[in-house]
Amino acid sequence: MKVEPLAIPEVLLITPPIFGDARGFFSETFNAKKLFAATGIDGTFVQDNHSLSRQRGVIRGLHCQVAPHIQGKLVRCARGAIWDVAVDARVGSPTFGQWVSAELSAENWQQLWIPGGFLHAFCTLVPDTEVIYKVTGDYDRASEAGVIWNDPDLALPWPVAADEVVLSEKDQQLPRLRDAGTLFTY
Repeated sequence: MKVEPLAIPEVLLITPPIFGDARGFFSETFNAKKLFAATGIDGTFVQDNHSLSRQRGVIRGLHCQVAPHIQGKLVRCARGAIWDVAVDARVGSPTFGQWVSAELSAENWQQLWIPGGFLHAFCTLVPDTEVIYKVTGDYDRASEAGVIWNDPDLALPWPVAADEVVLSEKDQQLPRLRDAGTLFTY
């Protein structure tokens, strides 16, 4: 398992080994003991989520869950490709409001570890993209929070033009980070 810290070192790019032959391939995409040994991440995941986005330009996020149901996420793309982004939302953090990103795809087989305290979003780069992610906390509607995808203070360089973006109604109504209140404390 290859592990690379990104510019915000708590966010990790993880590449599990993949073994291929004439039949196809095999990959152990998650192993709690190996993940903890390689990264220090507590591998206690309580839920798996799987999304399908039919169109290129679907943005899901910027989302998080606040206390008492904070979630860390281990994200991978099983089909297609995404631009995945994590924004530090921990007030008092030296990297508050900064972001890191990675392209995750079925082809590169990489995963992104996004710890609690970060906003998360992805944008589909191709149609019919499937994303699977493990989370460390139970889903709780009352703990849902988020920030608008095009917050000018964040200036995220989305890989699609604004007129190509496909959003849920809920994601269209999210506040800017500066108006979201204290989501997390460092």
